[in-house]
Order: sequence, then structure tokens, then C-alpha cells
Amino acid sequence: MSTLTLAPALGLLSPTGDPTPVEKAVAAGIADSFEPETFLWLTFRQPDGSARIRYVWTAGGPELGDRVDGLATAAAYDAADWLHIADRHQLTSFRGRVEIWAYPLRPVLADVTSGIRAPEDRREGVRRVLRAAGELTGQAPRTLTPRWLGFGPALTSRKD
Repeated sequence: MSTLTLAPALGLLSPTGDPTPVEKAVAAGIADSFEPETFLWLTFRQPDGSARIRYVWTAGGPELGDRVDGLATAAAYDAADWLHIADRHQLTSFRGRVEIWAYPLRPVLADVTSGIRAPEDRREGVRRVLRAAGELTGQAPRTLTPRWLGFGPALTSRKD
């Protein structure tokens, strides 16, 4: 007769206070419910009012996102263009306290390759926000036209 020992398995489930493993598992479960070639921006709302952001891609998403970013940066697209194109394709949903912004990347690629750009009033709105932030903080913005934010891991993981 064999005896089943649960102690080692229970050690793997010990509370650590680190939400990362749970967030990764939730993110993987959420990603499984989306089509391939999708970029997911997940906002994990915290009980204290803060939030943690996690980026996830479905199958084919990292490669296509980086391709979109390469084309956009080569064409000198900026943050205003990113906001405009992202708004055109963003699908918003919730799973509990997790807010999900999903971006199907094929339509994003089509916008970039066809030359869709932010209208001038949107571009000026971004500049206005940056000027106001500079006045509030006493720090002049480095530029009033920040770079393209990215849909692929190469740009979204940059720390500048």
C-alpha cells in the first residue's frame, strides 16, 4: 500500500505576498479567451486604489506587434498617432477587478500601412496635456510629441 504525501505540494502554494504568480496565471487565462495576434493591456486594480499593468500577447502577437512598431517608427509616428489608432481598435472588458484592453493587431497594422494618423486637434490635445503637466510639476517636457508607445514587446518593455 502506498501513501500519498501532500506536504511538498502544499509548500508550492504558500502565501508569499507577491501577486506576480497569480497575476501571470490570470493573464494567461484571459489571453486564452482572445483571438491570435492580439495585444492585451491588463490593469489589475489593487484594494488600496493603485493599479498594476501587465502586457500579454496571444499567439503571433509579439511578432506582429513588433512589425507594426517597426513600420510606425520608420514612418515617424508618435504618441498622438498611437493614441488615435489604439482608440480605433480598443475592445474593453472586465474580469473581476481586472480591466482588459484588447487590440487586434491586424487592423492596427492596416492603419499603419495605409497611413492613418492622428488628426491635428488630437495632436494639439496631447501637446496641451504635456504643457499642463510641465507647469504642474515645474519640469519642462523633453518633447511635446513623445514617441510611438508600441504594440509589441520590444517597445512596450523599454524603460525610457
